[in-house]
Amino acid sequence: MKNNNLSIDIIMPNFNKARYLKEAIESVINQTYKNWKLYIIDDCSSDKSDEIINKFRQKNKIKYVKLKKNKGPSFCRNIGIRISDSNYISFLDSDDYWVKNKLEDQINFMNKNNFSFTYTDYIPFIQKNDNKKFLEKTSLKSSFNFNEFTLNSSINTTTMIVSRSLIKNLKFKKIKKLEDYLFKCQILKQSKIAYKFNSTSAFYRILDKSRSSQRLHNILYLWKINQKYNNFSIFRNLFSIFMISVNSIKKYGFK
Repeated sequence: MKNNNLSIDIIMPNFNKARYLKEAIESVINQTYKNWKLYIIDDCSSDKSDEIINKFRQKNKIKYVKLKKNKGPSFCRNIGIRISDSNYISFLDSDDYWVKNKLEDQINFMNKNNFSFTYTDYIPFIQKNDNKKFLEKTSLKSSFNFNEFTLNSSINTTTMIVSRSLIKNLKFKKIKKLEDYLFKCQILKQSKIAYKFNSTSAFYRILDKSRSSQRLHNILYLWKINQKYNNFSIFRNLFSIFMISVNSIKKYGFK
């Protein structure tokens, strides 16, 4: 059953992802659920992103904001949250894409159960040149509270739908990495729990060239976030990093 009375805004930050933008945008346009608006916030891209986005600008459901200076994904997502006005908010990275019934099924699930924060399984794949190597789909647990999430940060931003009333005045912090991890921690501290809609709704692209070099940086930033914002003790921080690392290896392998 479709419930198109409930509006949803999709916030898509983009920086130099022209190669993948068309696939991401079309996965929104092709949704079976039609009461949506897409906010593309371009972070001063220097590739052909502008050319790709302009091909879709004639559609009145797509809003385009192009920044004059590079501000980072947190700034872009915060702009999207601020200018949107829907019942629900979702996020789609410009190099990921959705299955066509993602919004319809997940919104109906939320409305039926009165849930404010949901996520789904997804299929990760490694992009190397023009080749996609699909990994096994995730099999996430049925819910996460704050403590569980800080041991297994597997809620993918591209699969999330959050009620606007839950976000309220929350913003993405302006940090260099893992801003989405911190944002989810903030929400879970407020909402107490996120629920899984049992579906595989998204494809998550992993760019091969960035994987190994990012791992140590991510651990460092995870430590800083847990220490500064989550107020973790040294022991709890070490345990969080160890468990998150183990679960990441389970999903994506060692490479």
